[in-house]
Amino acid sequence: MLFNSFEFLLFFPIVLFSYYLLPKKYRQFWLLVASYYFYMGWNASYALLIFFITLVSFAGGCLLQSGPACFFFVHRRRSFGRRVTTGGTAKDPAAGRRKTVFFFCAALILSVLFVFKYLDFFMENVRRLLRFTEISVPDFAGAGLILPVGISFYTFQALGYLIDVYRKEIPAETNFLKYALFVSFFPQLVAGPIERSKNLLRQLDTPRPFDYDAARNGLLLMLWGYFEKICIADTASIYVSQVFADYEAFGPAMAVWATVLFAVQIYCDFGGYSHIAIGAAQVLGIRLMDNFRQPYFAVSVQDFWRRWHISLSTWFRDYVYIPLGGSRCGRIRQYCNLMITFLVSGLWHGASWHFVVWGGLHGIYQIVGKLTKPLGERTAALLHIRPDSLIRRVAKSCVTFVLCDLAWLFFRASGLKQALSMLRYMINPAVFGEFRYMITYARGLDLNQARRLYLGIAVLFFVDLVHERGISLRGWFTAKNVLFRWISYLLILLGFVVLLIQNYGQPASEFIYFQF
Repeated sequence: MLFNSFEFLLFFPIVLFSYYLLPKKYRQFWLLVASYYFYMGWNASYALLIFFITLVSFAGGCLLQSGPACFFFVHRRRSFGRRVTTGGTAKDPAAGRRKTVFFFCAALILSVLFVFKYLDFFMENVRRLLRFTEISVPDFAGAGLILPVGISFYTFQALGYLIDVYRKEIPAETNFLKYALFVSFFPQLVAGPIERSKNLLRQLDTPRPFDYDAARNGLLLMLWGYFEKICIADTASIYVSQVFADYEAFGPAMAVWATVLFAVQIYCDFGGYSHIAIGAAQVLGIRLMDNFRQPYFAVSVQDFWRRWHISLSTWFRDYVYIPLGGSRCGRIRQYCNLMITFLVSGLWHGASWHFVVWGGLHGIYQIVGKLTKPLGERTAALLHIRPDSLIRRVAKSCVTFVLCDLAWLFFRASGLKQALSMLRYMINPAVFGEFRYMITYARGLDLNQARRLYLGIAVLFFVDLVHERGISLRGWFTAKNVLFRWISYLLILLGFVVLLIQNYGQPASEFIYFQF
């Protein structure tokens, strides 16, 4: 079931009203049933997979905390937000057993992800390597398994919980229904944010009563997400898809412009999903973590990753980069840790070498940025450019966007070969002479769609700029008088209905990150 489908627009109000009408003791179970129904909308058999991940991580958490006894005696220790330790330097007599349990359960979870997402990729690369040997082997037949929607997201969420319990940062959850809801909570199930157990499990303890302000803000955030997805991302995808499908039929400038529009498309597509998910959860009284914070206003690639897909970037920071040694070791080791983290992040996004290159580029950008930072500061000092000057910030934001957009080319391409071919094609002196023609020619878009796209991008830029300056538009809006607010609500609702009518009868477009 897609957020932008008519089925969801019927599903969500039913879930919402039933949730608040039910007694509190039944609300967890109702959300769990709704979440599994939501996920089974793609394929009913997927429910068995997510149930298996839930069962393994739940049992692993219980065994890590109390051993087999936890299945017979329920211990309700609450120590969220602090590390549970025995203190001193005394050795844990059960450390060996806990390590075995952790690695076994983590291996089971990751093996599911590997089989469904990476087995074909692994087998194909093994077959290619064996071509260079004299060993005669038959071609591997691909597993041909269908990639379950959102598998990378909920496996990482379950794995993060298991790591937190292993580190004794949280107690193991002993309520299976609540834990199953933590893994399968439908707003963020298939494309994040990847929630932390410290945040979401605690909120599932006691369902909150209906809060008008939270519900209003959540609905406004959902509408903003729909605007990003339908008005900007889906419209930009028409142009982007046509150019990437046959870039040589268009000029180099149109290929460059398609890459720029893809940066906008993926931001509004994934950002739109995140805003709808966060807004829907907020209406239900649950606060999810922010996933985006004006990423294209970043002044460095490192700053970009503090703003883009925040739940994933912090997951890799806490569970991969820091355990490898982070920045606490020598410079060479630090750079190696950075590259490993981003190469793994690229592979997380897709079982293909062009995703690995995309991740590697971001790792290289950050290493080069660290190496050249002293030179940049000395140059700015020689030119008497203040560190906080507007011109320096704009210049750094533009350079960061160009670097990220170059990497997006590898992300969007169908493979590494197409990405390299398009890059060679776009490095052409004629590209600058084609810009005027390229901007006025909207391939695949009619005039109304082109106007809607560029107007939407202007609105997006304005909203992000206002938020970047620390101004809350929702706060400003809700501070206005009742008449102004309700007239605005009706106009926003009317615009949303017009969008629905325009898209009626058309299949809802999937979100880009569903493939991950």
